[in-house]
Amino acid sequence: MSDTEVLREPPGAPEEPSPSPRGRRRGLTPLEGLALGLLLLIGLRTWIGDALAKPALETWSTIFVSISVQALPFLVLGVSLSGAIAAFVPASWLSRVLPKRALVAVPTAGLAGILLPGCECGSVPIAGRLVARDASPPAALAFMLSAPAINPIVLTSTAVAFPGQPRVVIARFVASLATAIVVGLLWARLGREDLTSLPRRRIVEGATRWQTFHRTALHDFLHAGGYLVVGAAAAATLHVVVPASWLDSVASSGFLSVIGLAVLAVVLCMCSEADAFVAASLSQFSMAGRLAFMVVGPAVDLKLIAMQAGTFGRPFAVRFAPLAFVVATSAAVLTAWWLL
Repeated sequence: MSDTEVLREPPGAPEEPSPSPRGRRRGLTPLEGLALGLLLLIGLRTWIGDALAKPALETWSTIFVSISVQALPFLVLGVSLSGAIAAFVPASWLSRVLPKRALVAVPTAGLAGILLPGCECGSVPIAGRLVARDASPPAALAFMLSAPAINPIVLTSTAVAFPGQPRVVIARFVASLATAIVVGLLWARLGREDLTSLPRRRIVEGATRWQTFHRTALHDFLHAGGYLVVGAAAAATLHVVVPASWLDSVASSGFLSVIGLAVLAVVLCMCSEADAFVAASLSQFSMAGRLAFMVVGPAVDLKLIAMQAGTFGRPFAVRFAPLAFVVATSAAVLTAWWLL
């Protein structure tokens, strides 16, 4: 095997004809693109400095940087685990460990999310790598939804944000786990196999396991990191465009306030370790609305939609995001009615 990267296609995949040398175009590598971006920033530093002096752009840049920096450590953790799975976990092992039936595999994978402290940004590449290693897609998706929502760090931060209210912590755990399980089971029933086939075409191999680990982690980081930047930029833009006065009017609108906070969670792209503190500060909203904010955010937001599109493909994200939003919002409302 050569020392260059090899993208392994799944068995039976059609071979694409190789382009002729004359018609072949070499695109920019990630490092070349980064170098070009740095050169542009240096050349435009005076104009950028003047532009960012405006209040709206100052707010935009603050939100963009905070989302990116907040998510980056967890993205690194996620792609490191993704590389470890590709390099050191045999594909047959996952298929042996996970139960065959979706009714058992999905809840098992959902509960396994308790074991991985991390952010939703890291869970996306891990889910993609699990699918690439022949894990059941519904089980991998259930793990992707539960890991950033029910791990000990998130539950502890929720307890700190809502002191003396253990029911809020329990409600978040129940609603988030229910979201992961229901979405996984619905995907097993309604989802198409081809919508989760893309990760199987992105197994980056090297001559040794450590080369496979390094190349896979680097590949996933550059791939997911680009979509993280796109999602952070979209969230910052919407944060600046939407007037703050709308929050007060929505808060007094009954069920609309729950939908409003659920949509706000999609727009703000808060990290799951920090969103409880924001939810606690939104005291003008009902507890059901604040629970929806904490349950919807780790399941679907702008940066996650972008990262899921990059990992599984746009057709997947177009179908998965609305499903996750509806299930997460419904689970939050029902759990709040039951426990809060």
